[in-house]
Amino acid sequence: MSALPSFADQTDFENASRGFVAALRPGTVRAADGRVIWDADDYGFLDGDCPETANPSLWRQGQLCARHGLFEVTDGIYQVRGLDISNISFIEGDHGVIVIDPLISVECAAAALGLYRQHRGDRPVTAVIYTHSHGDHFGGVRGVLPDAPNGPGIPDVPVIAPAGFLESAASENVFAAAAMNRRAVYMYGAELPKNPAGHIGCGLGLAVSTGTVSLVPPNVDVTHTGQEEVVDGVRIVFQVTPGTEAPAEMNFWFPGRRAVCMAENATHTLHNLLTLRGAVVRNPHTWARYLTEAIELFAGQCDVLFASHHWPTWGREHVAAFLGQQRDLYAYLHDQTLRMINKGYTGTEIAELITLPPALEHAWHARGYYGSVSHDVKAVYQHYMGWFDGNPAHLWELPPQESARRHVEYMGGAQAIIDRVRGGAQADREDPRWTAQVLNYVVFADPGNRQARELLARTYETLGHGAENATWRCFYLQGADELRGNIATTAADTASPEVAMALTVGQLFDSLAIRVDGPRAWDKSLTIDWIFTDLKDEVRTALSNGVLTQTRAGGAPAQLRLTLTKPQLLRLLATHELDGIAADGDMQALATLLSVLDTVDNQFAIVTP
Repeated sequence: MSALPSFADQTDFENASRGFVAALRPGTVRAADGRVIWDADDYGFLDGDCPETANPSLWRQGQLCARHGLFEVTDGIYQVRGLDISNISFIEGDHGVIVIDPLISVECAAAALGLYRQHRGDRPVTAVIYTHSHGDHFGGVRGVLPDAPNGPGIPDVPVIAPAGFLESAASENVFAAAAMNRRAVYMYGAELPKNPAGHIGCGLGLAVSTGTVSLVPPNVDVTHTGQEEVVDGVRIVFQVTPGTEAPAEMNFWFPGRRAVCMAENATHTLHNLLTLRGAVVRNPHTWARYLTEAIELFAGQCDVLFASHHWPTWGREHVAAFLGQQRDLYAYLHDQTLRMINKGYTGTEIAELITLPPALEHAWHARGYYGSVSHDVKAVYQHYMGWFDGNPAHLWELPPQESARRHVEYMGGAQAIIDRVRGGAQADREDPRWTAQVLNYVVFADPGNRQARELLARTYETLGHGAENATWRCFYLQGADELRGNIATTAADTASPEVAMALTVGQLFDSLAIRVDGPRAWDKSLTIDWIFTDLKDEVRTALSNGVLTQTRAGGAPAQLRLTLTKPQLLRLLATHELDGIAADGDMQALATLLSVLDTVDNQFAIVTP
């Protein structure tokens, strides 16, 4: 994107401040051990003018996201914004309050609920709604829904979510958790300093909190559009939107309040079709189609639209225009990318060629703060065409380190490249994209070359400070830190014990199968029956050809039969302890299975070999 909307337009600033009740003072949230897991006050520097180290458009977005506190959306609907990357919303009912999307961390959600109760009374939580299956919309649930009287950890109120929620949450927050969480450190700039040269927000919000992640399984599924529920006296009409921003997601309408919650399907940014941390590719054609349906269902009778990120939009005409432009944004990227695919262009080429229509180019909420036109176009290409661009030269390329060594050799050696970057042609010095590419060859060919690492770090800083997209900025700046030896750590644990406890037994064994080291298990063969007394379920796992499969127990006797509960299974997988588990058969089968499980490395390098 090049042409910018008018900075004189203050509508977003007015809307981001509208309905302000109070802020959390101080804006710090701590874990039980005293560790700071959120500090909204760190972003006070955004009150100043945009520095040379930031893109003015992204600086503006950071200023808007930094407006935190409790806000009244409309009569009986409140939000706390700026206490995590996402919003938590409160819908007042006859007897208490319905909580929508309780943030990432238990501690932040508890602080937000405390702020709400401080100003609206000590209302009990009468229901929880998860709009979709991403961790920043369910992880803090224990902060608003502690253990209930009818059983440990079991809520005595409705917990409502779209059908398929748990399956989607498992695939994203458990199965690929180590790799996604590792890349998320860079995508969100988790260890960058909060200052004008460092972290200035994530585009979708300020930052990601680092507290305790929890998960209470839903007990009410929303299965179809038009489904209605009356919760604590509040009528809610749902629109299911699977395959939009998340595999399981939903929007919903409050007829009595003339308000619609758009989950994360329409926010004040171009969203990701494929996040830089990794995820399932999202289909913008499906996304646009559901936004069209939302316009038809809600826009004509809606006085306010709010979402799980950013600030609301008020007024029927403004809501309709906002949803229409958001719809057109995803539809345009989809259709134009396919048009050019069918003319023979690759994803990388299309990303350089595509431009948005003027009406979208000049809409602040369509700017690429979180997603970007460039990487969204490549995601569309990947969705339809896969990783291969059709050029045979790319069919069987050398792996990165070997390719880098060959490139550096052909280019005259590492020092020749470094000298060229430092004092070469003006065109080279003014093109940091090319400089980054050639210096990356040197770093991968010789990771110990300090000159190359520092030059590449400076180049990444240049690219980061100029980026309008917050996640690009964070990746560049966090990458520069790694090149200088400051390896970022992964603090988040989306596969926390309670998240694991919420999974089905089948999902737990699926997560175990992912850890089997295939080559080590090639010559191993075993069967184990798992008899779950608490679930009244029996599962057989079998290992052969390096693959762990699961079926119903039965037929020929297994080598080992274990009688246990689901919590005991979780303890066994975490500690290898058999306390309380009854075993019948050959215990070597279990020892063999545990011996072929790989350990997870959640601190691997990102920008160096």
